[in-house]
Amino acid sequence: MTKIVECVPNFSEGKDKSVIEAIAGAIKAVEGVKLLDVDPGSDFNRTVYTFVGEPESVLEAAFQSAKIGIALIDMRKHKGEHARMGALDVMPFIPIKNVNQNDCIILSKKFAKRMVKELGVPVFLYANSATKSNRIKLPDIRKGEYESLEDKFKSQTFKPDYGKSIFIPKSGATATGAREILIAYNINLNTNDKLIASKIAGKIRTSGIIKKDKNGEKILGSDGKPERIPGRFKYVQAGGMMYDENIAQVSMNLLNFHKVSMHNVYEAVKEEAEKFNIEVTGSEIVGLVPKEALLIAGNFYSKKEKIDAINEEKLVEIAKEKLSLSDLYTFISDEKIIDYMVESKRCLISLNIKQFLTELASSSPAPGGGSVAALSGALSAALSAMVCNLTIGKEKYIDIEKDIKISLKKIEKIREQLTDLIDLDTNAFNDVIKAFKMPKKTDEEIERRKNAIQNGYKNAAMIPFKTAKTCQKILDIAQLLAEKGNKNSITDVAVSALMANTGLKSAILNVKINLGSINDKNYVKELSKNLSEIEKQGDIQTEKIMNIILKQI
Repeated sequence: MTKIVECVPNFSEGKDKSVIEAIAGAIKAVEGVKLLDVDPGSDFNRTVYTFVGEPESVLEAAFQSAKIGIALIDMRKHKGEHARMGALDVMPFIPIKNVNQNDCIILSKKFAKRMVKELGVPVFLYANSATKSNRIKLPDIRKGEYESLEDKFKSQTFKPDYGKSIFIPKSGATATGAREILIAYNINLNTNDKLIASKIAGKIRTSGIIKKDKNGEKILGSDGKPERIPGRFKYVQAGGMMYDENIAQVSMNLLNFHKVSMHNVYEAVKEEAEKFNIEVTGSEIVGLVPKEALLIAGNFYSKKEKIDAINEEKLVEIAKEKLSLSDLYTFISDEKIIDYMVESKRCLISLNIKQFLTELASSSPAPGGGSVAALSGALSAALSAMVCNLTIGKEKYIDIEKDIKISLKKIEKIREQLTDLIDLDTNAFNDVIKAFKMPKKTDEEIERRKNAIQNGYKNAAMIPFKTAKTCQKILDIAQLLAEKGNKNSITDVAVSALMANTGLKSAILNVKINLGSINDKNYVKELSKNLSEIEKQGDIQTEKIMNIILKQI
């Protein structure tokens, strides 16, 4: 793709899989478009799609998805937590590569014209496409939501930019426009009180909260409108939502992550939550996120907590950890970071099985045993996750369901870590090779090269060491599953345990081969001691698990 436009339509359906899949199918059917993400929300009853492509291809996919959504979604039956005013609530166009805002404004207007001509749906222009100052912000257009449309269309001031001022009960209205990349970001609270989330949202969002007198009445300004106390941040839209019956969320749109990033609002919400004697448990990104946003957060936390961040991968990991992005479900970088999705290449873990084996079998020394060790662990974790899922929801295992759910959450995080380690191991080896190729003509260059080589070897030893430690964690969960998990999958637990120990032992070998090249004897001694203990415990745990399983088959 020489030119790339991103499109992120929001459809008012998050429960009916057949409708969600039909809309996705319409997008995928357009040549030259890549569907990157489909993110349905059951409680919100809303699905966010993310796709990219050449401008005209994206325009076609936008319309085809709208056509299907308008046909299948009936707003007269729609209920959900998220604000909405139509079956297709919003269709934004976002410049990504060799495209500017003006190009996307043109696309949004073309889309609006076609919506009216072929589907008869009234369309409003917002964001950078807006023709009126009071329509720049989407909440200003859909104030009162779908339920207020019929009355609002009777007003002379609420004429759509395209189409007639006629209320269409089945489909409502749609907004479209060109905008910058927006991050849909939610912060989770350990409370079931939506009002608390709403109050915190009012404290941080740009629009702030309405001023009230001592009697709780709104204070009106000279223009007759309520006066407001500005929130802590610019470029932030926020409201209180419920993720489920137990978790309230501060749900946000970050309109300019360069000015206000995720870590800014995360830390602010933590401060505000303390005032209500509750805690932030984590956060989630709805749809995709630019890598740069995670790097900004990673840099903030690495400096704040004095964490050594040697590369972008590490910064991304720091951001994921400190923002607790896997609190509700596993945050998988390759499925959530738009840069990785658009590039369609994340080295090894983006290859299919056949491609991976071909790369492994080639004459290149990397990938090698370290990456295979991590893959072995990742496969083990996936198997244990499968057994967890096959145990949860079964009446026979209802007494241990809570423990299994906790284990599933842990094993999914382990699987992600090991998946990342597949590439990290190869990258570490390649860094050593790069260090050896550094210039060595002057004393300064020689010293710099020497230090780079030693640092490279230390990292090349530390990566498989992390793999070994992470594989060991699987065995703890595998033992629980062997004792209490679904008995129909008992041999899957056995395979998981064997694969975990294989990954552990294989990783240890890759640590040892790098230790021989490290001059720091204390470092080598300490790591060697830890290796012996990890290997010993791995063998003990594996034998215990196998004994439990063999007695049951």
